[in-house]
Amino acid sequence: MKITDVKTFLLHPGVGKNLLFVKVETDAGIHGWGEAYTQSDRDQTVIAHIDEMARYLVGRDPMHIRHFRVWAYEDFATKRSAMDFWCAFSGIEIALWDIAGKAMDQPVYNLLGGPVRPHIRLYANSWSGGMSTPDEYAAGAIEVVKNGFTAMKFDPFPGPWRPWVDHEELEEAAAIVGAIREAVGPRVELLVEVHRRLAPMNAIAVGKLIEQYRPYWFEEPVPAHNTAGLREVKDAVNIPIVTGEALYSKDEFRDVCVERAVDILNPDICNVGGILELTQIASMAEPFQIAVSPHGWNSVAVGAAAAVQASAVMPNFLIYEYMVHVEDFSRDIMSQSFEVNDGYVELPTAPGLGVDLDESKFEKYAYKQFSARKIRTVEDERKWH
Repeated sequence: MKITDVKTFLLHPGVGKNLLFVKVETDAGIHGWGEAYTQSDRDQTVIAHIDEMARYLVGRDPMHIRHFRVWAYEDFATKRSAMDFWCAFSGIEIALWDIAGKAMDQPVYNLLGGPVRPHIRLYANSWSGGMSTPDEYAAGAIEVVKNGFTAMKFDPFPGPWRPWVDHEELEEAAAIVGAIREAVGPRVELLVEVHRRLAPMNAIAVGKLIEQYRPYWFEEPVPAHNTAGLREVKDAVNIPIVTGEALYSKDEFRDVCVERAVDILNPDICNVGGILELTQIASMAEPFQIAVSPHGWNSVAVGAAAAVQASAVMPNFLIYEYMVHVEDFSRDIMSQSFEVNDGYVELPTAPGLGVDLDESKFEKYAYKQFSARKIRTVEDERKWH
């Protein structure tokens, strides 16, 4: 079996960002679907990486997934990795696993050694868009619980992202966390997102303010590559600390694990290097008693399906991110999908990833560029300085 073509499909779901799917075709009539992580204003650069990588993949055996990783990093990227490269690589790698599973008539998790759990717990994210007041967040959180989720993530901090902020902003963020806790009660898990924005001193200050609300975790309080800063926050705040969505490949997770700078890692399967890389990161973290909760700012079609397969084999897995705002889009383009019940998804039994996409639906989501985001100017800084 040889690879005959690598295709990309950049689709516009109507909200958030454009989503990028990869289809790898073979001369055996078996195709595989993958998904590459995208970021606003940078999706075309990921496609460019895939197109260039595809030139060297046609004619290769799709089962040689490990060698593909070695070749891509050492020969194609010449060990100069970056987000765009790893996004492109991940999309192709996931598609190769889909092909392997279909060729062997097995779910991918069986090719990875078999599952250690029968289902995957999910947390809801992207339910709070446009909200700004504690009351709005509280009302939205109640709806998330009504939809069956027992865990939810949200970013309570106002924009723009700045490392040093007034204490009043930290108090406002803490008030939102408190309002949600009061609204949903003590048994629903609250995952607080910070998006790498704060300096350690401010991360510690707001962490201490929200400790009383027992967050499930405190995600990326400082930039991911600031290992010392992460450890500083971890030592000062009594909340589990998370990082990982902005780290790519197992190499970038090494020091985080060795320094035990966090309690939980959240690599994104669509940008960290794909299925095999994610499971290897989880294995590396396990001896350090660090848990893994894969990030998932992708579709709840291919990206989520790949994460379910990988999460099934991780002894130290906790919970996976489910983007509720693209659920309708994702289900519309899937010809074969999985169901979410009470915040869990059962492991699929179909070969490969367990999902398939209906290309006839793609036209209605044809690519279009999102409106340019508002970028602050020097004069805007008067509001904050």
